[in-house]
Amino acid sequence: MSLSAALTLEEGMAHLASIVGPEHAQLRGDTVVAAPGDTRQVAQILRFAQSNGLTLMPTGGSTKLGWGNPVLPEIELSSHRMHALRDHAWQDMTCTVEAGCTWSAMQSKLRLHGQMVALDPLWPDRATVGGVIAANDSGALRMKFGGLRDLIIGMTIVLADGTIAKSGGKVVKNVAGYDLHKLITGSFGTLGVIAEVNFRLHPVEEHVRTWTVMAPEAALPDFFAEPLRALMDSQMTPSCVQLRVANHECALDIRIAGIPECLEEYAGRIESLCGKVTLTKAGEDVWQARQQLFDKNRALVIKVSLLPGEICSVSSELQQWAATEGHEIDVLAQATGLMTIALRSSPDAAIALIDRLRKKLARSGDSAIVLQMPDSLRGKVDVWGPDPDALPLMREIKRRFDPDRILNPGHFVGGI
Repeated sequence: MSLSAALTLEEGMAHLASIVGPEHAQLRGDTVVAAPGDTRQVAQILRFAQSNGLTLMPTGGSTKLGWGNPVLPEIELSSHRMHALRDHAWQDMTCTVEAGCTWSAMQSKLRLHGQMVALDPLWPDRATVGGVIAANDSGALRMKFGGLRDLIIGMTIVLADGTIAKSGGKVVKNVAGYDLHKLITGSFGTLGVIAEVNFRLHPVEEHVRTWTVMAPEAALPDFFAEPLRALMDSQMTPSCVQLRVANHECALDIRIAGIPECLEEYAGRIESLCGKVTLTKAGEDVWQARQQLFDKNRALVIKVSLLPGEICSVSSELQQWAATEGHEIDVLAQATGLMTIALRSSPDAAIALIDRLRKKLARSGDSAIVLQMPDSLRGKVDVWGPDPDALPLMREIKRRFDPDRILNPGHFVGGI
């Protein structure tokens, strides 16, 4: 506990233990880790933190704690006890789930009725619902079903002063109140603590097939620019499309769901769009490629947001740069315009690439965020990059929601 709070570590520990129970509060260095069992206890912890000027960090599965600027909180609020699927209205295709439920546990229960939340985040076995939403993570399924803001229909949030706020509802068509849940999504725990989430659901894709198209030897990712454009303009509706670039090779993965009788026809249409290249069936493991980039030893991992039409040209430029400089680079680009880059190089080369990439993206208002970096780059690279034009508005929102700056202070863009 901070000295400015005029509260000893032992006193803070005792008070939090009185809220959540002694067995659910522990010391970790100078941080008290408290695990509330319900929304009411979350509100009590936040009221205690604000009244004593204590910083607080919400955590779930801790899979993305390295994303953003580091925070050394006085209280860590762990959601692991709040893990229930509280309601599954399968007839209405909606559900309500607590924020501490892991993504895979939620999906397993929904599949009992042939339904799913149509999103494929990183590390689903460990990542919690609240953490996925706070980081606004999404995978290749975004191509067909949209991102989190398209799938969330309601949310229960505990604000910095302990107020329990509800946004949206439990039905898909709901126009009551403000879309507060869209503001909370991607706020990295700086505006409030997510307690429960209401999702709209989709049927599980039962019959799916993935094909991989390999570019000719020595071809750059630009090779796929025209086939990708033709695929997006076709009447086919792919679930997922991604471009993979690694070791001077590039491949296009396409996943389509449909009735079994139509899947072979889709294969023929994709082959005709791609020209004289080999089309092969692929396993579902190719959709783990993004996650595997984070597992590469001592890799710098960058998330890039850009226009979908630019993923091939930017990937080609990155591949040529790496070949010229003798560095190892892997690129995973989704057709939606989200790109993940893993680079293994010297610190100076990594800094040069980030600067070069950000200058290029700034012309069109796109961004490059560092999600993972080796220790040699700590303190040398700005995680979020240049301040966005919307930063004054973002700071005002932070001031309104958290005037005392107790929630993850400094973690987000511009030190929010």
